[in-house]
Amino acid sequence: MRSDTETSGVGVPADVPAPADSEKIPAHVWRTAAVVVFGAVMGMLDTSLVNIGLRTIGSDLGASLATIQWVASGYLLALGVSLTVCGWLARRVGVTRLWLWALVAFTVTSAVCAFAPTAGWLIGLRILQGLAAGLMIPAGQTILGQAAGPQRMGRVMGVVGIAVVGAPAIGPTIGGVMLAHWNWKWLFLINIPFGLAGMALGLRYLPRSTGAAVQRLDVIGLVLAGGGVSAIVFGLSEIGTTGSVTSLSVWLPVVLGLAGLTGFLVRARRTARPLLDIRLFGNRAFAAATGAGFFAGGAMFGVMVLLPLYFQVLHGSGLIRTGVDLLGYGLGGIIMLPLGGRLTDRFGGGRVAVIGNLCIAAAVLPFAFLPVDANGILIQFLLFAAGMATGVGAMPLVSAAYAAVRHDQLPDATAFVNILQRVGGAVGVALVAVILSRATAFGWATVSGYHLAFGGLAVLSMVASAASTVLRSHQRQA
Repeated sequence: MRSDTETSGVGVPADVPAPADSEKIPAHVWRTAAVVVFGAVMGMLDTSLVNIGLRTIGSDLGASLATIQWVASGYLLALGVSLTVCGWLARRVGVTRLWLWALVAFTVTSAVCAFAPTAGWLIGLRILQGLAAGLMIPAGQTILGQAAGPQRMGRVMGVVGIAVVGAPAIGPTIGGVMLAHWNWKWLFLINIPFGLAGMALGLRYLPRSTGAAVQRLDVIGLVLAGGGVSAIVFGLSEIGTTGSVTSLSVWLPVVLGLAGLTGFLVRARRTARPLLDIRLFGNRAFAAATGAGFFAGGAMFGVMVLLPLYFQVLHGSGLIRTGVDLLGYGLGGIIMLPLGGRLTDRFGGGRVAVIGNLCIAAAVLPFAFLPVDANGILIQFLLFAAGMATGVGAMPLVSAAYAAVRHDQLPDATAFVNILQRVGGAVGVALVAVILSRATAFGWATVSGYHLAFGGLAVLSMVASAASTVLRSHQRQA
């Protein structure tokens, strides 16, 4: 017997080709997608730029590296908290209004960050910026999902995916040029024109939505879920700083975070209206898509962190040169994402993700055997291939997850998808950090550590492909 989410109008299986009258996407949906991309680009590009400039910012503000790292860590912690409350706020004030408010907050805090007088002020402002980003990204995806409908989800989400893959790829180049010619303040000021354009276009083109009377905010659920997600992401990110999984700053936050999430799940099962509707995971297609997305996110974020290190450490490239070297990866993703979206709508996210993640593994695995003096043309070919594979690896899973739920369930669905992607990404980055640090501890050559790290990410992509077969199976049975 099917659940209500599987028999609803938006639960049409993605393996079934769309009817002829839904093949063409209306112009207003593309306008909505173009507006939402402003927010996605800001969020992804900002993270890349600020991480590149941490040392410069710390030197200018007279802060130690341990202190200035909280500019990045505070942002991540705040992001985890606001992701868990995004669904409740979207129902309370309306998803378009929430996106606009979050965009305004992100833009204003970006401007104020540029003039922070001390590291303490900057950390506090980055926490506010992280809260805004955690609302803006899933709210934008909810707007797109509701505008597109399930049978157009792949093509429309492919547009947003361009920001996810393209922004981190060009971030090192932009950040390197800025730091070479201007001061670090411009790493934040660059968000202002994007924000102003997004606000103007959003007020003109985004569909109007109104809030509704909803249950009171479950504060205890927010503390358990938001605190749990933030603690896990922080603990995993500390592996990159300490180089050890046994450090107190690593295992204690992870244990506390898991305890918090366990408490949230117990409370959500006993509460009539929980902060996030965990009954969504009773929808097998949604559960399979988000589960596979966890592993795909780990591989994707792990590759995005490892590739810059590969060029900077093994090849001795500077920031600008590294950014240029990574352009092929971003270009491959940008070219392939629209096609990946069309394939998703036609053949189903599960089938496309199975092949896409296998292709990612096939493109990444050769890096586990390349010598330091490998031919540059070969490296660029592999990077381009990895970028193209990424375009048909992760986003089909996101599209399938959103297409599997009802229109009114999208706010909670986008929150769950982003939470699992972020945690999965933290796992992927932690995997890279552990492998590289262990290789150093064992006295292996530096290149051996990178070989193992690329191999580990290839395996993670294979796991994502295997998990995607479960989604494909559910879509075929639907």
